[in-house]
Amino acid sequence: MRTFSKRAAATVALTTLWSFQALAADLPYLDDRSDAAAVVRSLYNAVSRKEYARAWDYFGETKPAKDFAEFAKGYEATERVDVETGAVGSEGAAGSIFYNIPVAIRAVDKDGSEKVFAGCYTARQVNGSIQEPPFTPIQLDKGTLKPAEGELTDALPKQCGDAPHVETDAVLELAKKTFAASHKAQCDTAREGDDAALSYKISYHNKTDAADAPASEARLFRFFCQMGAYNETHVYYLWNEADGLNEQHFATPELDVHYEGDNPDGKLESVNVIGYRSENTLVNSSFDEKTMTLLSHSKWRGVGDASSDGTWIFRDGAFALVRYDVDASYDGEINPETVLDYNSGP
Repeated sequence: MRTFSKRAAATVALTTLWSFQALAADLPYLDDRSDAAAVVRSLYNAVSRKEYARAWDYFGETKPAKDFAEFAKGYEATERVDVETGAVGSEGAAGSIFYNIPVAIRAVDKDGSEKVFAGCYTARQVNGSIQEPPFTPIQLDKGTLKPAEGELTDALPKQCGDAPHVETDAVLELAKKTFAASHKAQCDTAREGDDAALSYKISYHNKTDAADAPASEARLFRFFCQMGAYNETHVYYLWNEADGLNEQHFATPELDVHYEGDNPDGKLESVNVIGYRSENTLVNSSFDEKTMTLLSHSKWRGVGDASSDGTWIFRDGAFALVRYDVDASYDGEINPETVLDYNSGP
């Protein structure tokens, strides 16, 4: 009989815990039953995280396998599943709404092989006002997927069922879900209103494009993060067909400011750039669609006589810092000086 010391047993336990934590860190937890497409995305999030009991629970009375053990065994070779959902159709019945969800998935096995499947899921939502405890959320009825080829967006069915589909912006919904999952500790992700999430379309050419090349398309999303006494911060995501959705981080000068007698209310002696940082939020920011530039204005105090302003221009598919102005004097006047300028002619 093989025995282990207490230290070895503790090491094994910690290793198992760390492995689970690493998995959770790599793939954010998503359990969203607010709409039918979100339930499908949550299903495959559970599968990718190896949380098969949660995946099983998204189905109603009609299960996808004869029992849970068979269901879990069907995914034993699966490392993760990427999913894309399309425009959802709906139709009412007695006390229920049935949804038809176009779905395309990419199943990546543990050996690295990939397979694409596409088809339709059906979901059912029972009228909450006629239910008694326990409450039943939106549940999946069934899914029919067949082998497909190409990118998920190409394989995705245009429509499922005969019911009229509800127009959805799949990329915007993906950005919203990603922001909520990644920044719930840092930002007010539950904020609603016209300024909570802004979306922009960007048409551009790379400098390496041929003269007759068609324009590339990108999407920029701005999300409200948090508000202080006189500043509010925003998080940005950029999407394009080639790279998918990515959170934006912005090069920002690190400043070394000196005042006479080390007193910020005294005479300003110097402002020096001593390096650069990467910031994942911008302050009091906006996007100018005509010039394709992001602008930020960070107030150092409420009256605004001390502040910093940044300009990031969109070129070659990414944002680059091209100008930074600093007003470091607390003198009651607006008198910034430029500490970096790649945006002006000689």
